[in-house]
Amino acid sequence: MSTSDTLPRKVVVGTAMYAMWGEYPGVEKRLDALEAIIDEMARQAGERYAGAGLDLVVLPEDAVCGGRNGTAAERSAPLEGPVLERMTAIARRHGTYVVVPLFMAESQEQGLCTNSAALLDRAGKVAGIYRKVHPVAAKSSAVLEDGVAPGQEFPVFECDFGRLGIQICFDIEFEDGWEALARQGAEIVAWPSQSPQTVQPAAYAMRRRYFVVSSTWRNNAAIFEPTGMMAAQILPPERVLVRQIDLSWLILPWQPELRNGKAMLERYGDRVGCHYSEAEDRGLFWSNDPQLSIRQMVREMGLEVLDRTIERNRLLQDAIRGGPPNLR
Repeated sequence: MSTSDTLPRKVVVGTAMYAMWGEYPGVEKRLDALEAIIDEMARQAGERYAGAGLDLVVLPEDAVCGGRNGTAAERSAPLEGPVLERMTAIARRHGTYVVVPLFMAESQEQGLCTNSAALLDRAGKVAGIYRKVHPVAAKSSAVLEDGVAPGQEFPVFECDFGRLGIQICFDIEFEDGWEALARQGAEIVAWPSQSPQTVQPAAYAMRRRYFVVSSTWRNNAAIFEPTGMMAAQILPPERVLVRQIDLSWLILPWQPELRNGKAMLERYGDRVGCHYSEAEDRGLFWSNDPQLSIRQMVREMGLEVLDRTIERNRLLQDAIRGGPPNLR
């Protein structure tokens, strides 16, 4: 949920669309390609948000190993060694958190591997690892993704900018992980994926009230707001998306005084930011004033937030009917 009483909490997020079909170039050349993508994100961040720099990079599903042939064990790579050394150096150089997805060799002796995403902090240290809980089996197969083992937990990682959760591709078809991340207070969910969906990640963002960042192989990559609306998206031939978001936000529904967001903009000018949709009769609002929270602005304007509108009407309805509706 919104931490709107806090002052602005700006986060510069980079994500990508990168197809990895075809002949696998080898680990070193693949890491070269990923480094070039992150370098381009950093360049765009520097141009658009002077003095800010990247805070979070999300790479596509299986970015390190994607395109390798063979079983999951044959395709997997250990995190320790060349992969971690290279990605650590990149994270340090740009001072950013990096979500590094790979088919990760857990035990080469046992042939155990997982479809995972390692989170590196700004110093390049491993802040945590998410192992895909819901890998997919091909039709008429009892093998998950050529032999990966499913994960068991949905961790939320404490970053210096906020709380981050991770889901991977087919996890989108299961509610449990997205709900678990919300219960633990995730503010951003990174979704590395081969599947370039928009409807389901938008729905999770809206229902669970966090940002969702997709990083994909094809079609599109996007950032979804807690309203469910799209903050930004890239389509082919674009490859890199960089966007600044704010983790101190409020959702305001339609109300006459708001005038579809114009009233806030007229009063506060560029000290306030918003993405309001007349089609949806609501918008996401945030403060750009380092001395004033978005909650304070809304109070000064005498406006009502969406959650308050819903709860006020629920209580009124129950009082008039004599209790809650019958759900049987």
